[in-house]
Amino acid sequence: MAASFYALIARMRLIKRWGLMRNSYEENIQEHSHMTAVLAHALAVIRRDVFGMDADPDRVAAVALFHDASEIITGDMPTPVKYYNPEIMQAYKQVEHLAGQKLLELLPDELTGSYKELLDCRDENIKRLVKAADKLSAYIKCVEERKAGNEEFKSAEMQIKKILDSLDMPEVKYFMEKFMPAFGMSLDELTL
Repeated sequence: MAASFYALIARMRLIKRWGLMRNSYEENIQEHSHMTAVLAHALAVIRRDVFGMDADPDRVAAVALFHDASEIITGDMPTPVKYYNPEIMQAYKQVEHLAGQKLLELLPDELTGSYKELLDCRDENIKRLVKAADKLSAYIKCVEERKAGNEEFKSAEMQIKKILDSLDMPEVKYFMEKFMPAFGMSLDELTL
């Protein structure tokens, strides 16, 4: 039987995000994972180069690239449902873990070790940076939707902003101050 890991990863583009919301433009988990990886890399670079703290931007970006891979099997569970109560959240985390294990089983044995840490990262510092980048990506989506005139994302934008502020991570604060204003600009303003 052919190993199907990479063929399934390619299907990330078919899993839509923000299913409970009216979207000006649809976002899939492949697009989201790419942006999260870009942002995680940026946060790790800022952590290392601006604040002099230990970080491996390449490793952080690789983990971020696969952070939602389990959703190929589970689909994207909307945040209000996933976090409705602790039992649902715990059960869903277990389902995500099992889905990640299933993906690993679809690799030849000689490759499993290289992907295990990407699909089930145990490094708390990396996980924290990836989680911050994941929230930052969601915040950017909300900002872009509102820029397009979609008020549907107003509440989500405010909630995610509070979460980002509460992270108490200097690299997130730095990104928000230095880079977030550009996400509200037009192409002409960005390229001047």
